[in-house]
Amino acid sequence: MPQPPVARAVGVRDVAVRAGVSTQTVSRVLNAHPHIRPETRQRVLDAIEALGYRVNNAARALGTSVTRTIGIIASDASLYGPSVGIAALERAARAAGRWVTTAYADAADEDSVLAAAAHLREQGVDAIAVVAAHTGSFAALVRHGGVAIVALHGDATAHRQGAALAVAHLAELGHERIALLAGPDDWTEAVARERGFDDGLAARGLVRAGRWRGDWTASAGAAAADEIAGLLGAPGAPTAVFASNDQMALGLVAGLRRAGVDVPRQLSVVGFDDNPDAAFYTPALTTVRLDVEAEARRCIAALLGSADAGASAPAAPVLVVRESVGPPDA
Repeated sequence: MPQPPVARAVGVRDVAVRAGVSTQTVSRVLNAHPHIRPETRQRVLDAIEALGYRVNNAARALGTSVTRTIGIIASDASLYGPSVGIAALERAARAAGRWVTTAYADAADEDSVLAAAAHLREQGVDAIAVVAAHTGSFAALVRHGGVAIVALHGDATAHRQGAALAVAHLAELGHERIALLAGPDDWTEAVARERGFDDGLAARGLVRAGRWRGDWTASAGAAAADEIAGLLGAPGAPTAVFASNDQMALGLVAGLRRAGVDVPRQLSVVGFDDNPDAAFYTPALTTVRLDVEAEARRCIAALLGSADAGASAPAAPVLVVRESVGPPDA
């Protein structure tokens, strides 16, 4: 039985003929060459769209040292924050005409991170984005990475502002004894959120009413709940807790409920990240939302050396008020 003919893939020459330009001009447009007249660039782009042309990344890499591929080093992808960051980076890279390849590593282990970077370099990546960076291993990566390296949420300003925003909300409700359920002390984002928490307290002349440290998981929040529940009613006990992510907040609330503690009547709880499930916790969780998509676009722009790397600033963090917070002794 005869087989139907296989459709020939559209090539650069086809685009050039349709746009009425040379193949070299098409190549320059594809590589974002700055010295192309706007009307010429548009003709080429229109031809690309009309013909359904798709760039063959592997073929392009044969003739240039640039693969248009960005590597991502990630760890703890089972956690909401890192998983959202990876997805946002992929979307931002694709919008910029880049591909991504991801290597997973134990971010707390310098050797693991450097091995992941070496694996990505062997694939010819042009730059590397790091999700959920740890302070020590990230510094080693910058020293030995061999390509441009940028951490998602690199300056961590929004994390610090978001934590301070949570404290401000609790203080406005009348809470003066606010405790912290912090993330791991070697995560840059956990450090920023802890500093923001302290900023918020200092701005109101308050001090911590306790600090517990977890590993971002719900089980860590549940473990802290046992100790926190035992303190309630004693002099100086917290009336509210800021948890550095929603998963720990979930475990905290669940553990408190098992201990017979009413949230928020006896203890208010605020999370961070605005996990899509946060609205369905019992009670629905008050939390901080970040503009992760804009952070990812800025990260990709910085990796590509784009002139507008700082132009698309993320929106300020937002406090999403739900049912897990109320005035003290409400």
